[in-house]
Amino acid sequence: MSAFKKLAGDTALYGISTIAARSINFLLVPIQTYAFKKGGTLSSNVTLYAWVGVLLTVYTLGLETAFFRYAARNKGPENEAERARVFSRTLSMVVLVSVVATALILLLTKPITTALGYPGQELFIQWTALLVGLDAIMAIPFARLRVEGKAKQFVVAKLINIGLNVLLNVFFIVVCKDITEGDYLTGLQPVAQFFYRPEIGPGYILLANLLANAFYFLVLRRAFSGFQPTFDWPQARLLLIFALPIMFTNLASVLNNLTDRLFLREFLPNGFYPGHSSEWALDVYGQCFKLSVFISLAIQSFKFAAEPFFFGQADDKNAPDLLARVTKWFIVVCVVLWVGISLNMDLAGRLLNPERRAGLDVVPLLMLGNLLLGIYYNISFWFKLSDKTKFGTLITVVGLAITFGLNWLLIPQLGYMGCAWAFLASSFVMMALCYVLGERYYPVPYNVPSAVGYVAGGGLLIYLNSFIHISNLWVAVPFHVALFGLFLGCVLAVEWTTVREGLVRLKKIGTQKSPTS
Repeated sequence: MSAFKKLAGDTALYGISTIAARSINFLLVPIQTYAFKKGGTLSSNVTLYAWVGVLLTVYTLGLETAFFRYAARNKGPENEAERARVFSRTLSMVVLVSVVATALILLLTKPITTALGYPGQELFIQWTALLVGLDAIMAIPFARLRVEGKAKQFVVAKLINIGLNVLLNVFFIVVCKDITEGDYLTGLQPVAQFFYRPEIGPGYILLANLLANAFYFLVLRRAFSGFQPTFDWPQARLLLIFALPIMFTNLASVLNNLTDRLFLREFLPNGFYPGHSSEWALDVYGQCFKLSVFISLAIQSFKFAAEPFFFGQADDKNAPDLLARVTKWFIVVCVVLWVGISLNMDLAGRLLNPERRAGLDVVPLLMLGNLLLGIYYNISFWFKLSDKTKFGTLITVVGLAITFGLNWLLIPQLGYMGCAWAFLASSFVMMALCYVLGERYYPVPYNVPSAVGYVAGGGLLIYLNSFIHISNLWVAVPFHVALFGLFLGCVLAVEWTTVREGLVRLKKIGTQKSPTS
């Protein structure tokens, strides 16, 4: 139980920064849509941030996971020097790739901008290239903090980054923009105009992100301690043999998640949404997609803690049982989030301006897709722990093929709803394939009936609620909150034995910590 408690504690700690980041990002949605009210103005940002995810996966080469694996094999103070050498080798490779790739993008900015269909936005491409390069280099020091169990330093750095990003967003696209346009404080217009140029507009969102991420180098300078640029081909080869299949797996997974935003503008027929362009559709879908990733709070928090944790537990005979219990509670938490947000879309949708609320119907489907993808991530540890990473590549390539094919077929027929159905279908197939193969090569006693019951029960409740339309927000919100409370009560009733045991343990801990009389 101590191992389970440690994982739960680390997940909760990493969750602080993840939840804060996502929450702030959601708060940035109304700020950004307030600044750029017209649908379509944010479409280039949706596209560029999709490419950030793709390029970041390529730049890091899967070396984060390789670093975890080799650090786990060199545990203990006696192997500290070897861990430092692995860190230097890993970071050196990522720095080399990042610098070369970023330089190439900066040199080829003009043709890249033309190919993406956003002429005149060369500066946006350059900022995006620098953003990806910085993020890739920082990925390895962040991985080092996770390996060394320095979750607090990890969280503090993330929280500083979040706060700075928000302040810069507000400064550029609210304060400076409003003053430049004469909304208030007109005497400060010369100062505001120095910082804000209307032709850049939404590009300031990228600039704010870039400046905030550059600050990581100051905040985490100690995480680079002992780094010595080095390249030892035999050792680098060993790292790459393990890492590259992970990179291709991650790349296929990222493309699987981003295909909709990369293809929607291209596959959508002209005039599909009367009176609106394909840029409008991409903008609307992109902003609604941000509401769907509440599930990724749990996924990302768990991922930060679980990857180094499970590699450290790889040789433990109880690892399969622990993985099964972790997966069960992961599903419970994610289903509760899915139901809670989906039942209260009338409230969550207030984060968007009225024009962009047209796409809210995609959110429950996208959240379910993210939930299934999170389950896939949980059960995919078997091929990492057993060094059969080729299966991960196979599964994600199959998922990617399904996503490509269904987006091509469904977008012309269903618009952005086709994107949501394609994502959901791909996530389900990946999860199912991973489970079937895992039971053959690395059996884990998952509680499948429990998982199916929670997902099916939550889905049925969301589906039935879709037939209830309450126009008055003051009536709708209490009704949906009460409905969610009923569902949550059912979950607690089913899991009451486990919950009661946890409460008893917490009470004992509290008693032990209290001073004796």
